[in-house]
Amino acid sequence: MAFFLEALLGGLMAGMLYSLVALGFVLIYKASGVFNFAQGAMVLFAALAMARFSEWIPQWLGLESKLLGNLIAFAIAAACMFALAWLIERLVLRHLVNQEGVTLLMATLGITYFLDGLGQTIFGSDIYKIDVGMPKDPIFLLEGMFEGGVLVNLEDVYAACVAALLVIVLSLFFQKTGTGRALRAVADDHQAAQSIGIPLNRIWVIVWFVAGITALVAGIIWGSKMGVQFSLTTVALRALPVIILGGLTSVPGAIIGGLIIGVGEKLSEVYLGPYVGGGIEIWFAYVLALVFLLFRPQGLFGEKIIDRV
Repeated sequence: MAFFLEALLGGLMAGMLYSLVALGFVLIYKASGVFNFAQGAMVLFAALAMARFSEWIPQWLGLESKLLGNLIAFAIAAACMFALAWLIERLVLRHLVNQEGVTLLMATLGITYFLDGLGQTIFGSDIYKIDVGMPKDPIFLLEGMFEGGVLVNLEDVYAACVAALLVIVLSLFFQKTGTGRALRAVADDHQAAQSIGIPLNRIWVIVWFVAGITALVAGIIWGSKMGVQFSLTTVALRALPVIILGGLTSVPGAIIGGLIIGVGEKLSEVYLGPYVGGGIEIWFAYVLALVFLLFRPQGLFGEKIIDRV
């Protein structure tokens, strides 16, 4: 039972991190109706900015406090993501209002390659370390209930708590604020939103900035675990089954989908892996996503699209 709980908790924590990355896709889609292929590049760019500024700031300012240096680095990295959002709206999205979805999709592909090159040109292409003070030592829980207790990675616990807090804040933002409702209106119809006074340009800057902050938090967490390197862009690929499962238009769906994928990967690797030769954790999520595409393409919580002719 203790071993099962270890696998279950590990899956839930990994699922929260998947949800965090998937939220970036959902946010952009809800505000522009386009699938944002640049989300992985945004995670890499934000993580590179955080890693490098956390190195440079203490040297530039002569700081001895690592916490203060990290806070300043986070603020500067967040400012970079705002500047990036503003530039994307000014140079790309403003000229593509009411264009076909495939046009916007190709634009995000261009943004992906641009960010990949820009980030490594400015910040370098080595493997960098992000140290935000999260403890990395494992701990044992429920020792009184199970012999030997349940082994849990404390860093994963902290990361899952941060991801859960951000998910809650974003859910409230979309459901309870006027800006959140305006974002949903823009996604439904650009022209109709403009006709009732919703400032389309400002809304796009806001949503890309929020997606950028989400990418920054995800980049910090994943960078703290694995180091900041080019392969960090592939984290976005791990989030694709999450949004297929939960629904591309649903913030709660990204959460539930991430938890299901995370738990499914861990349990399948532990209990089914010995029978299929291992490696099931790598492809389990994509097989599950394929099943959903066949029988419920809108996902668990996605909106079913009905075209009337």
